[in-house]
Amino acid sequence: MKLQAALLAILLLAGSSLVRGQETQAEPQPSSPAPGSQKPPAAAPQKPAPVERRASRPTGAVEEPSGPLTPHKSSGPDAARSSGDQAVTTFRVPTRLVNVALNVVDRGGTPVGGFEKKDFQIFENGKVQPIAVFEREATSPLSIVLAIDASETVLTSERLEREAAKHFIRAILRPQDELDLMDFSDNVREVVSFTSNPRQAELGLGRLIRGQETALFNAVYLASQRLETTRQEANRRRVLVVISDGGDSGHGERYEDAVEQAQRANAIIYSIIIVPVAADAGRNTGGEHAMIQMSEDTGGKYYYVEDPRDLEPAFQHVSEDLRTQYLLGYYSPDSGDGAFRRIRVKLTDPAAAEKYSLRYRTGYYADHP
Repeated sequence: MKLQAALLAILLLAGSSLVRGQETQAEPQPSSPAPGSQKPPAAAPQKPAPVERRASRPTGAVEEPSGPLTPHKSSGPDAARSSGDQAVTTFRVPTRLVNVALNVVDRGGTPVGGFEKKDFQIFENGKVQPIAVFEREATSPLSIVLAIDASETVLTSERLEREAAKHFIRAILRPQDELDLMDFSDNVREVVSFTSNPRQAELGLGRLIRGQETALFNAVYLASQRLETTRQEANRRRVLVVISDGGDSGHGERYEDAVEQAQRANAIIYSIIIVPVAADAGRNTGGEHAMIQMSEDTGGKYYYVEDPRDLEPAFQHVSEDLRTQYLLGYYSPDSGDGAFRRIRVKLTDPAAAEKYSLRYRTGYYADHP
């Protein structure tokens, strides 16, 4: 009996284990609940796994908290290149390089060379400025507008005038220079746009168109605007050579507007004044004086031509004047507010200052920031 009871107990115990194993296999694997569904019953408690602590990582950029030791971040070129860089505060002071083309001449008007940087002092609005740029017999590039009065009172001997202008173009143009040709009478016309090719400029001299009027101040104004658009090298010199009898009879820009535009373009005006009849009672001396004043205010020079054959020597004087210039440059200490700034240059040696004269522009208009 005891043996039978033991066997029966073993059979009952094995059957119970089999039933529990089948129930476990039939149970579904856990999965994420669908939206709106109830959370499935929790599984039987098991031994907890070790907790792994992770920092939260929100989507998007992570902004670090700022504090007294946090370096200021910048997206510009001065930003720190690595977290180990120290914060550096950069101060920027707006400056403007002001170039002043300068001629030194003796009492006879002959150019004088041999001066050094130390021989000059330059002032802006009465305050001395350190000279940052200095060139003797300036080789800096030139942008030149040659503006020819094509009214019938001026173009009296086209062949001589054309030949003189050709010789000037060939003498003055180097590969780094550029020349623009304009004519003006009833209107102002650009015959050849800026070119470094002498041949192209010479061909334009054969395409001048005669007219009745003389739009002189319009020509100075528009030529100065054109010069303002030229290449922007820091040491480039901008030159306007005007050939006219000075008799402005056009309608448009006033003398004051023309001079201001020339000063804004930093243009040096050379005036070649054609005098058809020197003793003519109706001669426009007012127009001549206007051309003279424009040249003096911009640091240029003027020449009288009473005979067409004298035009070529006048061009030679302009070319020589440009080749014997000094170039001085300084950084203006004030921001560009558009105001007119007065320039004064002097020789440091009193004896030299008594002996020689200086010719340069009287000032400039500061650009707006």
